[in-house]
Order: sequence, then C-alpha cells, then structure tokens
Amino acid sequence: MTTRVTLTAGADRDGFRQAVRRLLAVETPPDDVIWNASGGLDLFGTEAAGDAPPVMLPRAVTDLVGTVVCHRDPERYALLYRLIWRIRHGEAGLLANPADRLVHRLEAMRKAIGRDLHKMHAFVRFRETVAPDGIARYIAWFEPDHYIVEATAGFFIERFRSMIWAILTPVGSLFWDTERLVVGGPGDKAQLPADDEFEAGWCSYYASIFNPARLNPTMMRSEMAMKYWRNLPEAALIPHLIRDAPERVRTMVDHTAEAPRHRDPTRAVAAMERQNPADLAALNRIIADAQPMVTGGTRAVLGEGPTGAAIALVGEQPGDAEDLAGRPFVGPAGQMLDRALAEAGLDRAHLYVTNAVKHFKYEQRGKRRMHATPSAGEVKHYRWWLMQEIGFVNPKLVVALGATALHALSGKALPLLRNRGPMELDGRAGFVTVHPSYLLRLPDEASRQAAYQAFVADLRQIRDSVGLNPPP
Repeated sequence: MTTRVTLTAGADRDGFRQAVRRLLAVETPPDDVIWNASGGLDLFGTEAAGDAPPVMLPRAVTDLVGTVVCHRDPERYALLYRLIWRIRHGEAGLLANPADRLVHRLEAMRKAIGRDLHKMHAFVRFRETVAPDGIARYIAWFEPDHYIVEATAGFFIERFRSMIWAILTPVGSLFWDTERLVVGGPGDKAQLPADDEFEAGWCSYYASIFNPARLNPTMMRSEMAMKYWRNLPEAALIPHLIRDAPERVRTMVDHTAEAPRHRDPTRAVAAMERQNPADLAALNRIIADAQPMVTGGTRAVLGEGPTGAAIALVGEQPGDAEDLAGRPFVGPAGQMLDRALAEAGLDRAHLYVTNAVKHFKYEQRGKRRMHATPSAGEVKHYRWWLMQEIGFVNPKLVVALGATALHALSGKALPLLRNRGPMELDGRAGFVTVHPSYLLRLPDEASRQAAYQAFVADLRQIRDSVGLNPPP
C-alpha cells in the first residue's frame, strides 16, 4: 500500500523526523512512500499517522539530513529516506562510499547548501531606518537559492546581537529585537528602506580598499555571482573600479612607499623588559593609561579583589553601568552574579573579579550605548594584560564566565557548553561556566530559573574545588 507523507513547504526538519519514525516503525520501504513537500493535498495513498519511537542514526547521517532538508529539490525527502532505509537495512557504512549514486547526489546537495549559506553570510546588506520612537532598526533583503533562512539565524544574531534587525527573503524572514528571534513568512522587497548614510559610507569604504593590482574579474564573478549584484550597494561601483584599475595601478607604482627601517631586536626586547610591570598596581597603571583597543571604549575598568584570592572570576567586558562606575560587574549581570554567589555560599569580597577586555565596546543608538561583542582580534590584543593580571593574583582556580572569557583564557575559540565544567586554562586549574548576562537574555521565566539553578550549582562546585566553606 502506498503511504503519503505531507510536509510543510520549506525545510520541515521536524515533520520529516516524525515521518521517518512512523514509516520505519511499520517497515515501509522507500518505493511505497509519496512525499509531498508543498504543504498542499496529495490525491493518492494513505496519510502516515500515529506516534513512533525515535530512530537511532549515526551523527554523520543526522548532520546530512539537517542540511539537505534545506535544499529546493522536491525529491530531497525521498532521497534522504532511501538513504536512512539502506543504512538501517544492512548498509551501515553507506556514507563512506562516495561512488554510490545516492551518496554522491546527496553530497552534491549538501555542498550546494554550504555555498548558499556562505553567500547569505557574505552578501546580506542592512539599511538603517529610524522609527518615530527614535530607535534605529536595520532591514536587509536577500534571495537565497534554498530554504536556508532559519539556518543562518545564529550567525546573524552572534554578529549583530545589539541591533534590532530584520532579514527579508522570498522564502522566509528573520526578526531580532536584541533578545528574541522570530521566524516569519516570505518578505516583500518593497519594505526595504531607501538608500541611507550607512550604505553610502560602506560604498565609500569599499571603493577605498579596492586593490586594482589584484583585479581578477573572473574570480570576482565566481565569488560574487552576478545574481547577487542587484542587491549589493557596492556592485554599482564595480564597473567603474574595473575601468579605472589600470590608471590606479600606475598611480600606485609611481608612489611606492619607502622600505621600512628595521628596528634593532635587541633594543626592542630590552625596552619591553623595562616596561614590564613589577606588580598588579603597576600593571593597572599601564592599562589605565593605554588607549582603548575597541570602538567606543572610554576608560579602562580594572579588576578588583585581593591578590592571592582563591578564585578569580573572568567575564567578557565592562558594560554601560561598569563603564560609568569604573568597577566590574555592577550592572544587571553583576547583580545576578552577586545573588548567585550568595546562594552558592561565596563571598564576593574574597574573590578577584575582572574582565577579558578592559574597555566597554559599544555602538551609539540614539541616547543608548548598545553592547557590541569583542572580536577575536580584540580579545587577542587584551590577552597579554589579562594573563599578566592572573599571574599577579595567582588564584587556585580561574573561572571563565562565558565564551569570550574562555577564548581569552585558553588562547583559542572553543564551544562554551561543550567545555562547561573543570578545564585547564593555559596551564592553570580552571572552570568554565556561562556569563550571568546569558541568564538575563533567556526568553521565559522557566528557562531563566533552570539556567540560574545550573549556574548556582556550578558556583558551588567551584567553591568546593578550592576547599572554601560556605558562610554559617
């Protein structure tokens, strides 16, 4: 008997997962299944129904499924189900055979999705609009080849977390209000604001960094296909820049810079040694006198707490309240931290508290200074100060609060939740947990309470690991 499976239009991961469970529960072969991925009615067969137990599959298979369901090919679900059927019926190593026609086709679809994700990451351009409330909002239009919109949400949230933005596409839309993501239906390009000053500035910057000596139109069209040009503001400049490239190259040759004069490495090293701080107070004077290495930074917010503290807590960077007060963790996240410390039996006065980045990185939005996440390069710039600081404090345990602190203390970008718990950090005993601001961003009270209790449990484990007793 033929079985019909109707899924919603787009990338219906959950619907496909449920359908696979039901079909495998009654051993329905691929040839007996009709997949309807348009969301409409199918006139043939009986609709698959009922609950079914989960299906255990290799991680590589679930990853492939999660990607290929985003493809526009109407046969994608049938192909994926055939792959799962074969793996479940004696071909456990099927994915390791690239010569298999089914594997080859699915791998080509996976690569197509990867290219489409890369293009959306690279070619989304926001335009600014200011509402009557005076708050800036940013809107972008993009035309993906496949159903990848929801899959890109994490990328854009990470990079534009402090902005209110919308990305509209013909197959779905994303809306972010700095705290909550909403996935919507197809957008309308007519909603895109007119050209703005931000876009004009971007075009000016693009023209200034265009290197005519490295011009390769064929490679340019390969990386930035013509189909994307109509939605890229800088694309209008490209014909002019290509036409003027020979003259700009001649100008560059005529104004070749002088070769740099080499510094004496012995003298340079000796100068650095003379500047090395002798203690924490000297280090703090250097930090306080230095120019900010992030945009928007005003004054340095130094760490506080006793030298020799058993525990050093390292956060990301100062926020607006910390920048104004000149002290770490005094804003909403600091109040959350104080509450959790008290509940875990830790006295903040006996801890050392600091940040990986010493200045507040922000973007001005009207009267508000909106937090901006430090880049990997900025974290690297500040790392020498942080490691010197930790060396002077010399705690028994250093705690990374959040991904930025983990990056700074370990020297490399690592997934936070996968490394949560005890971990050696640059040769020191360490512990990785979430930043208290993470708790403030959770969308509902139940999630916040669960995450808060897990955070307090981490702090209790931290307390016990250094042998501190809770206050009576």
